[in-house]
Amino acid sequence: MSFLRRRSAATPAGPDFDVLAMDPGDWPGNLGAGLLPAPDGSCQGVFLRYDLFGGRGPAMIIGNLPEGSPAREMAEGQVPFEVAQLLVALENDESIEVVGSEDMPVMQGDNLLIVRRLKLSESRISCVQFDRSDNVLVTIASWDRPITDDLYALLKPLPAELFQQG
Repeated sequence: MSFLRRRSAATPAGPDFDVLAMDPGDWPGNLGAGLLPAPDGSCQGVFLRYDLFGGRGPAMIIGNLPEGSPAREMAEGQVPFEVAQLLVALENDESIEVVGSEDMPVMQGDNLLIVRRLKLSESRISCVQFDRSDNVLVTIASWDRPITDDLYALLKPLPAELFQQG
């Protein structure tokens, strides 16, 4: 997908992990999905871009990055990959950085998640992260909408087969 802006020629066949996201059939706006390839052709992440603004930019990006994905590595103050992709999609070239974080418990069904709320220098961006039991990092970045606890109830595992090419 063009919103990932990757220049790698390798195209992964799909992830070897389930993707935690909102079901595309339940989303009323436009939806895009992208795979982050590694040079060996493996999948280093899946990103879903949800657009409620009717083509004027995404409302939310949800990323799933497995352990070892280079997109998980961030320098001090650097924003997560999903936030950077949200800014690119919105054609916003401001310099944004992480200025703080807070851990909080959230229930998702029967599971207790420890969610990190990232505080960013751009207050119109909301961003949260949590680790799944299979060591996949889920990051949700939202533009001009707060991320509330009821969003976690909408997240469900989408099978890896949904993202297979072919």
